Amino acid sequence: MTAITRATGGGWIEGWDPEDEDLWAAGGKQIARRNLIFSILSEHIGFSVWSIWSVLVLFMSPDIGLGFTASEKFLLVLVPNLVGALLRLPYAAAVTRFGGRNWTVFSSVALLVPALGAFHFAQQPGTPLWVFLLIGAFAGVGGGNFASSMTNITIFFPQRLQGWALGLNAGGGNIGVATIQVVGLLVIATAGGEHPSYVAAIYLPLIVLAAVCAALFMDNVDAIKAKPGALREACGSGHTWWLSLLYIGTFGSFIGFSFAFGLVLKTEFDFTALQAASWTFLGPLLGSVSRPVGGWLADKLGGARITLWNFVLMAAGVGVLLIASAQSSFPLYIAAFIVLFTLTGVGNGSTYKMIPAVFAKEAEDEVTSGGSATAAFARARRVSGAVIGIAGALGALGGVGINLAFRSSYSAAAGNGDAALWVFLAYYLVCVIITWAIYLRSTLAEPASGARPVRRETTAEAGRA
Repeated sequence: MTAITRATGGGWIEGWDPEDEDLWAAGGKQIARRNLIFSILSEHIGFSVWSIWSVLVLFMSPDIGLGFTASEKFLLVLVPNLVGALLRLPYAAAVTRFGGRNWTVFSSVALLVPALGAFHFAQQPGTPLWVFLLIGAFAGVGGGNFASSMTNITIFFPQRLQGWALGLNAGGGNIGVATIQVVGLLVIATAGGEHPSYVAAIYLPLIVLAAVCAALFMDNVDAIKAKPGALREACGSGHTWWLSLLYIGTFGSFIGFSFAFGLVLKTEFDFTALQAASWTFLGPLLGSVSRPVGGWLADKLGGARITLWNFVLMAAGVGVLLIASAQSSFPLYIAAFIVLFTLTGVGNGSTYKMIPAVFAKEAEDEVTSGGSATAAFARARRVSGAVIGIAGALGALGGVGINLAFRSSYSAAAGNGDAALWVFLAYYLVCVIITWAIYLRSTLAEPASGARPVRRETTAEAGRA
């Protein structure tokens, strides 16, 4: 059994190898769970701050001196989405450089900047659009938290449990989108639609709490330190780009729909802020809760199989949305959208599970062909960590595409979202074809469900290979 030792200073754990079953049973499981819990807390707050403008734009009206057009409001929710996507890659790399605990503390504290900006300016009549765009750009730091958190949690859990662990971590973070929308609804319902700054005020102490908890209860792990060139190796793999395309379809849809949902309802059905806020939290909530389910199903049945059928159902869901739009049926529209949200969550979990599974399968094949287990599994962990960062960044950019499509569609002569929905339908069908052709038709897919990677050396030893 490899012993776990804690280095002095900075909270670093040495000798970490979750695949070592003796080490896992002798305290490794408890360490992993503790880090998962406080990772979820930090990521949850990060997602709430990232998506805060999806709520604040519902308050913006001439009544409080902020009479922006629908197109300008879509731009306000698009900017934090874009910045958050661009930050995901450097955030994922930062964990391997500074350690999971250290980076979680820093990234939590950084959330105070956009929260304080929103608190001060959101209720100032006559504030120009560029000020809000700048604050929204700073809110994008909350989107970067996802990549660093997922990269960190990947190293804490063995391959056989990563689908469930990553699903819980991501789902707990994703649900921050629903939480901020519930907070917005409560503020509107109790204080009225003239107090958007209250939403930001509620999050200021929560941000401090997340930072303090990360400092006290999380750990840095030596095994997460990446060898130079991991990103270059990941970029050289075709799987990186295929998996990223799939993740654009799942997470891009989740975050894009989450940011746009309130504005879509307000524009499509001429809702008031209270009417829109009364529904917007349901979709992100179910999409977040269903993400661990997607990871769990992927652990049991295989990520590719779950992902394939999930995209088939997502395409069908968009078809129902088009029917509902043509009939101007709000009950059918809201039901189809909520189902679509739920499917994005399932697909998020199953697609993310595919990332370490695909590279573990390549490592198994290399060992079977006579290669070194040390080198093969070291590369698998190194590359899959880098791919998680790349896929996370590109997936979030999919959310930008969602909002651009809606903005363009509602600005067109038809004045509805149908053109955007047709684009989404086509993309989901492309994802069906990719999943089947690359990960189901061939044998180069994933290890058998529940399979444990063949290991002969510890992760710590592999990292030094």
